[in-house]
Amino acid sequence: MRIGPCLGALVLALVSSSAAEACSICRCGDPTFNSLGSDGVAQTGFRSALDWDQVRKSQGDPADESESLTERRTTLLLAYGVNERLGLFVRIPYSDRSMDVKSEGGNEHLHAAGLADPEISGQLLLWSSPFEGDVGARASVFAVAGVKTPWGQNDLSRQGERLDEHLQPGTGSSDWFAGLAGSYQLNPRSALFASTQYRRTGRNDAGYRYGNAFLANAAYEHKLGARGDAVLGLNFRNAGRDQVDTLGTADPDTGGSMFFVTPQLLFDAGRGWVLRISAQVPITQHGLNGFQEEKTVLNLGITHLSKK
Repeated sequence: MRIGPCLGALVLALVSSSAAEACSICRCGDPTFNSLGSDGVAQTGFRSALDWDQVRKSQGDPADESESLTERRTTLLLAYGVNERLGLFVRIPYSDRSMDVKSEGGNEHLHAAGLADPEISGQLLLWSSPFEGDVGARASVFAVAGVKTPWGQNDLSRQGERLDEHLQPGTGSSDWFAGLAGSYQLNPRSALFASTQYRRTGRNDAGYRYGNAFLANAAYEHKLGARGDAVLGLNFRNAGRDQVDTLGTADPDTGGSMFFVTPQLLFDAGRGWVLRISAQVPITQHGLNGFQEEKTVLNLGITHLSKK
């Protein structure tokens, strides 16, 4: 894969960390950058990607009442570059969740699966430096904005009782997000990227509201020979506590701050197909509120890029 001159800013601009996920169980980082890589975002025309993620998290006091959640999510990303300045993106996720609940009444295993919340966003080139030889546009700045829709399933029940909010595939709320991103092309083989984003969450029909979130990302991408690329990313997330009802009652075991480091390898399989693998590893969890623990997030993906 060839590293494009403007690509990184554009990709990282879509830091929909939780990209269709709830903030208290979200994947930090930039899913569009992860899915399309540098070449994919910089192109005009149509691109697509399919990703599989596994997210694991536990919350609650292990000595009292606690829950452990595992989510396996499959996401289709459709992207269309209208021109070099404007790009449109749609993410359609399917979520499969399992939860082990420990309480005074004993242990319980629950499962739910269904359509999660689709997300629609757009990005706009605000500024780029003049082209410099084979490096291209050395620096670029992009803006991004979008909405996570409430169209996923959020009313699943078991024996007539609504399932736990964290077990629902969708959040049932409309979330708005916006951010900025910048890239700097070091040379034709490597580049630096950085981005920030703020996500404003809504309240669903059950009265639940996930915490607002601030996201920040930085990444270094380097070409490894004719077909390979390597990326090393650093991701930060700060989220408010979830509110469990319309009165604004906070869940003490949600929200807080966390850092991740994310190595990724990409392989150009030819004919526009790119294979990807990454792991998002938590490097600090002491900033999380209450009793929470997040595990390493695994990601496998395949991307199709149109020919240049």
